[in-house]
Amino acid sequence: MVARSCMNLLNLVSGDIYNFPQSPRALPRVMTVPGIMSDVDGKCRDNDDSNAFSSEYNRKIIIVANFLPLNAQKDKISGKWCFSYDEDSILLQLKDGLPLDTGVVYVGSLKVDVDATEQDKVSVELLEEFNCLPTFIPSDLQKQFYNGFCKQHLWPLFHYMLPMYPHYCNRFDRSLWQAYVSANKRFADKVLEVINPEYDYVWVHDYHLMVLATFLRKKYCRVKLGFFLHSPFPSSEIFRALPVRDEILKALEYFGRVIFIKILPVGIHMGRLQSALDHPSTLAKVREISEKFKGKKLILGVDDMDVFKGIGLKFLAIEQLLQQYPELQGELILIQIVNPPRSTGNDIEEEKKEIYITAKRINERFSLPGYEPVIIIDQPISLYEKTSYYALAECCIVNAVRDGMNLVPYKYVVCRHGSPKMDEALEIASESPRTSALVVSEFIGCTPSLSGAIRVNPWDINAVADALNLAITIPSGEKQLRHENHYRYVSSHDVAYWVRCFMKDLEHSCRDHYNKNCWGFGFGLSFRILSLSPSFSKLSIDHIVSAYRRKNCRALFLDYDGTIIPQTSIVKTPGPEVITVLNNLCNDPNNIVFIVSGRGKTTLSEWFDQIENLGIAAEHGYFLRWGQQSTWEISHPSTTWEISHPSTNFSWKRIVEPVMRLYTEATDGSYIETKESALVWHYYDADPDFGSWQAKQLFDHLESLFANEPVVVKKGKHIIEVKSQGITKGLVAEEVLSTMARDGKLPDFVLCIGDDRSDEDMFESLLTKAYSGTSSPAPEIYACTVGQKPSKARYYLDDVVDVMRLLQALGTVSVP
Repeated sequence: MVARSCMNLLNLVSGDIYNFPQSPRALPRVMTVPGIMSDVDGKCRDNDDSNAFSSEYNRKIIIVANFLPLNAQKDKISGKWCFSYDEDSILLQLKDGLPLDTGVVYVGSLKVDVDATEQDKVSVELLEEFNCLPTFIPSDLQKQFYNGFCKQHLWPLFHYMLPMYPHYCNRFDRSLWQAYVSANKRFADKVLEVINPEYDYVWVHDYHLMVLATFLRKKYCRVKLGFFLHSPFPSSEIFRALPVRDEILKALEYFGRVIFIKILPVGIHMGRLQSALDHPSTLAKVREISEKFKGKKLILGVDDMDVFKGIGLKFLAIEQLLQQYPELQGELILIQIVNPPRSTGNDIEEEKKEIYITAKRINERFSLPGYEPVIIIDQPISLYEKTSYYALAECCIVNAVRDGMNLVPYKYVVCRHGSPKMDEALEIASESPRTSALVVSEFIGCTPSLSGAIRVNPWDINAVADALNLAITIPSGEKQLRHENHYRYVSSHDVAYWVRCFMKDLEHSCRDHYNKNCWGFGFGLSFRILSLSPSFSKLSIDHIVSAYRRKNCRALFLDYDGTIIPQTSIVKTPGPEVITVLNNLCNDPNNIVFIVSGRGKTTLSEWFDQIENLGIAAEHGYFLRWGQQSTWEISHPSTTWEISHPSTNFSWKRIVEPVMRLYTEATDGSYIETKESALVWHYYDADPDFGSWQAKQLFDHLESLFANEPVVVKKGKHIIEVKSQGITKGLVAEEVLSTMARDGKLPDFVLCIGDDRSDEDMFESLLTKAYSGTSSPAPEIYACTVGQKPSKARYYLDDVVDVMRLLQALGTVSVP
């Protein structure tokens, strides 16, 4: 049952997910809505200072991520905490894309443990000085949340690693999932401390916080919220292996809300890199490295120590390259910078061991006095030293077997473009052409943005070796053209551009938030928000009976399946109750009643011939038959079946039927329904996942076949239907009403009830088209859908039971 959202729904979580210690005491009460102060228990009370928030309140962006963009260190002598911004954090850099008058508050955890006695003091200090609100997570919960569920389940899955081998990837552990949910709720609680839901936007980052949105919407159903995933979402065949896939994906269900889904690559911070290029430390280091490797061709790799980065495969490609092209021995050097690992485990240690063994073998085989072909730098190095290597490398290779938005190629392109000071340090002319060469894996997120890069399959060692050789031997002119193309894109699509695009889409999706009514329903992670137009309301039986009683010329249009008979009903034939109700309505001389169905005329005739005065529109209106009572009241109609589109060409059936037959043979539980005006492929009894997949494939197949033909391919409830253009239920309503109008019997009361997409055509026709060309006053129109869902209708009834209750009430008026 749908219930209006309450403010205390945060405690309506099923199960024992939250057995972890509760969040530490919140900060002192803060403003959340104009004129209202929120206590820490979530209850609201009036604030004496009604002007606390003026009309000039400036919105703020609340950035929520696993870690705050801060560095933290505790002085061992004084015991005082020292905090500073992490300039490398993209969360800090994204401020450059926001308007100057927009405030930013960061919510996240610290990378260090803070004693419980110090947490309040640290929270106040960080909020006042850094606009950061820390989320303190107990160490045992943090271990299960981050090192457990995030790194052992989500991270491998997003990188296409299934839990088939316990040595590398742990089996699913529900206690880790519970820790993940509990940690997400703690982050949500912190957001609630600082949010003003009427003005503020919330931007949640990455896979660590994928269920946080559910908790925020429980408190504020209209919260303006965006989520950015920093890695490509895995294939459904991979993601479906996660036992809690539904709980995570349900955060995307829309239920009438506007949701944008967009691919939006992250950019780099141009200013920070350009400043690093001109820094004295960089200039000194670049001179040192240039002198050290004078006369050598440098290939650069910059990767985290991670099993997915393909470092070992890269080394094998270098070995193959040196073997295949002996003239490169003594001339070619791979500089591999290895960033510290972001997690721990046997897989990391084994990967590290393997790359060192491979590097040692290559160096023993191809080294010369004063020359080693592979150099590994695995200690932390400064930004300035890394920038120097970027600027000097003739080629950069990113060889990951699966990765998100890897920004190494972008940084390399900008550093190769150089600067006047860098030119001076390297003693090159400022007008010298800029060149760069990129070899990138086809499995990383930035590849589509680099049209001039040489793309490789990292598993194909020979192909990677050939690509590296091509990269260092491309003519200078071509290298220059590729570089200019890359630099143009990277410099214009920087981090500020990324932020502006994201915020523009977020604002657009939230602009109608307060123009709709919202209801909350469900418990725990099944909680959902239903958003509907303010004009959309439940049809009051008392109200419509009163209107029905006052009118003396009425038209009723009723869908059948899902409206009069439940979709899930095994027996589809109308029972005695339905026949009685329809008879009562049809026998009223003031009524014209039509059943408007997608079913064939033969079936509908067999079911409803006993109701003489009932009009029937079969196959969505291709066939039309008026009731007997109508024939003496309206001059045109007859009780025989009429074809609404007699000149329709159905030659397309010869093409569609063989295609549908192929999908039917391949999909157990599916079948083809042949109508005179349409062909319908049903897959209700097929495997849900496979049936949906096949339906999508069939839909795309048929749409491509008839892209330029007067044929419509439609999706319905477990069906794919193909029919000629112009055959809709909306035209049935228009035809019936126009026929009545020609005979001077324009109705003053119209009721239309249906439950699926085909009925939306009737609603639209009645509300926008049916009376546009007449001078007569419009009747009272009650377009009603079955179930609360986004619809063109203005009213809804909950289910078939409500529909029958309404029709019985109207029938009682017609037959006292």
